[in-house]
Amino acid sequence: MDRREFLKQTGALAATAAVGAGAGPFVHAADKSGEKAPVVGQGEHRYECHHNWGEVPSSIRWFETHGVAIDKQGHVYIKHRAGGEKPKNPADAQDTIVVFDPDGKFVRSFGKEYHGGGHGIDIREEGGQEFLYLSCMMPVNLVVKTDLKGEVVWIKQAPTEPHVYDKPNSPFTPTNVAFAPDGGFYVGDGYGSNYIHEYDKDAKWVRTWGGSGDAPGKMHTPHGLWWDDRPGREPSLVVADRANHRLQYFTADGKYLSKLEEVSFPAHFDIRGDVLLVPDLHARISLFDRDNKVLAHLGYDPEWTKQVLDGFKIRSQPDRWPAGKFIHPHDACFDKDGNIFVAEWVSTGRVSKLRHVS
Repeated sequence: MDRREFLKQTGALAATAAVGAGAGPFVHAADKSGEKAPVVGQGEHRYECHHNWGEVPSSIRWFETHGVAIDKQGHVYIKHRAGGEKPKNPADAQDTIVVFDPDGKFVRSFGKEYHGGGHGIDIREEGGQEFLYLSCMMPVNLVVKTDLKGEVVWIKQAPTEPHVYDKPNSPFTPTNVAFAPDGGFYVGDGYGSNYIHEYDKDAKWVRTWGGSGDAPGKMHTPHGLWWDDRPGREPSLVVADRANHRLQYFTADGKYLSKLEEVSFPAHFDIRGDVLLVPDLHARISLFDRDNKVLAHLGYDPEWTKQVLDGFKIRSQPDRWPAGKFIHPHDACFDKDGNIFVAEWVSTGRVSKLRHVS
């Protein structure tokens, strides 16, 4: 699908600039501004929680905040679903991507064409310019590359080459993208048919592997993925095999290496230094060292997790959300100072800044 056809089909409007185990929980109060903010974590991994971060403009009503990414300027990009089905009147669609400066001031928003389907978002610099890689679920399941203001570079639908989508009941629903060190990238078909697709630096399909199952190399919701090149490790692709409750590691060309089961319902990743960050949809955020030993499960409380998972009712009841606890972390990333930004899969949307304090 080319850009012109995509814009025609979706009725896109122009972007607008106006608008485990091994680490117990640790929470206490920190007071620097006259108001107490809870601190989660332990040792060198303690963070002050600031929930409902960002000055959201009146033109945006958060709906299931799904993705977060940060550019070189420190601008924070939040991707949310923006609502249910796309309105018949395109003017009624919401922007799905909202950009804030490092202090939480609104900068711009865009992406009405993805209304109802905003999901994954990541940023990569290529040739001195930064680009967004977007995974979208509706109105058409797509991976889209744009500049930082939403101008489309290319659009990818289900790859035809591997013939895994030839049958009618073989959906393609991409959830996130990982960047290969050679300039290529990987796409996780997390809500579709459970494949990983590799593309080269020219966005040409290279190979596909995986598929549904729980055997090594098979997946059930490969929701997030990342190139894990932390110092002291053999570089490889890590996949959040979410519904199998594990991480799986693969070589660059898709050969199975190993698994990690110190997770509950992992959603995506980020890396800073030798720390792997894993937002976990089951009410916690996990940090692992370079040997994949647990450093901390931020906000983790088994009793709270039971409440969260009891029919998933709490996700639509913000009056029951205690400070310092998480409901459904769906994505998270580090900024340059080691702070963590979290987007949660809750019906009202929620963005939190975890300020690194030690």
